[in-house]
Amino acid sequence: MTDIAASQAEQVIDELMSLHPKGFDMTLGRMRRLLEVLGNPQDKLPPVIHVAGTNGKGSFTAFTRALLEQAGLAVHVHTSPHLVNWHERYRIGVKGGRGALVDDLVLADALRRVAKANDGQAITVFEILTATAFLLFSEIPADVVIMEVGMGGRLDCTNVIDRPAVSVIMPISFDHQAYLGDRVELIAAEKAGIMKKHCPVVIGHQEFEAAKETLVETADRLQCPQSVFGQDFLAFEEHGRLVYQDEDGLMDLSLPKLPGRHQYANAAAAIRAVRAAGFNVTEAIVDAAMGTVEWAGRLQKLTEGALVSHAPKAAEIWVDGGHNPGAGEVIAEAMAGFEERQSRPLYLIIGMLNTKEPHGYFKAFEGLAVHVFTVPIRGTDAALDPVALAATAYDAGIPATPVSSVADALTAISAISEEAGESPRILIGGSLYLVGNVLADNGTPPA
Repeated sequence: MTDIAASQAEQVIDELMSLHPKGFDMTLGRMRRLLEVLGNPQDKLPPVIHVAGTNGKGSFTAFTRALLEQAGLAVHVHTSPHLVNWHERYRIGVKGGRGALVDDLVLADALRRVAKANDGQAITVFEILTATAFLLFSEIPADVVIMEVGMGGRLDCTNVIDRPAVSVIMPISFDHQAYLGDRVELIAAEKAGIMKKHCPVVIGHQEFEAAKETLVETADRLQCPQSVFGQDFLAFEEHGRLVYQDEDGLMDLSLPKLPGRHQYANAAAAIRAVRAAGFNVTEAIVDAAMGTVEWAGRLQKLTEGALVSHAPKAAEIWVDGGHNPGAGEVIAEAMAGFEERQSRPLYLIIGMLNTKEPHGYFKAFEGLAVHVFTVPIRGTDAALDPVALAATAYDAGIPATPVSSVADALTAISAISEEAGESPRILIGGSLYLVGNVLADNGTPPA
């Protein structure tokens, strides 16, 4: 792919950003108008796996892609947001092999055609980017599309797919309350908006019973064949193996390459969704996929790079873009699991947006993290001030210090660790924007 500094697609998007608002406008009228001009590409796609949820969408997408590619299928994938460059939102499937990020010139051409079709009318950049995904995926042959919702579901601009092969709802927690509601059942109702009458539905693990009830009631009302985690399918660890079970029986699988116990439920949802969509995946295919799945910026381990050089030589460094209380809980559980296997003091380097709920996120790490370093985030004007964020961490029970950069935080941890003779574990996260900053600065962007 073209160097991002010379990217034509990046230049087109920069022009669009100067013309159109960056935020969300939760209606579908503009999207349907634009797609009509483009010839309704959303109706010309291969089978679509449509996924919504507060947490776990990205991991579900990664597992599903791994399963389908292991079966030899060409898989187009739409995700958002990106971490380092816009091309990450569009992965183009390759028959019999692994997909690749869209070619820069192909993306630039598609963006220009979408912008021309819009003809200067009011629209958000996210709608143009999503219409571009539909256009690309309709024109390049593939066997299946994985389409990730941007926000919510009912009024998200991906929700123009009339007959999905399967609609998937991953764990629901509190996020984007200003748009989706301040009660979990209201958020669940918005996510359930991607369900379509008589089309299969997979409901992933739900922490909140009220959310689960809302999802099941919606699926019942729409007469959707449904599979519910813990009822119709499940997965658990036994003797160092992952056991998956549904009405077709048991699978004895390797543990997923993605770390953390929460990934077992994500893997199970992917297996069930692929089957519900009508794709045949054998136990051998599923087992192999568990060893190839990867998802940048989600409990990703950094072992080398420009930023890593600032850390203690023996440090274990992880990055994760989870940014709400539910994500904090599963990430903290993963860190505690690492602690059980190898004891190390845990340091957090955190930056967050002002639309998030940092106290709940930090509370998940109380008693586990020894110190938090709070940092600014580059590339957004919605970042929380590191001083205010440090105060929130302190209120949640964790000592905290604001610093000016991730590199400064790593240098400070190095000094502490050298004096104490420790080999620390370091988690950098709290925002996908921050993770994108880190991967770019470290020289290890997603590929």
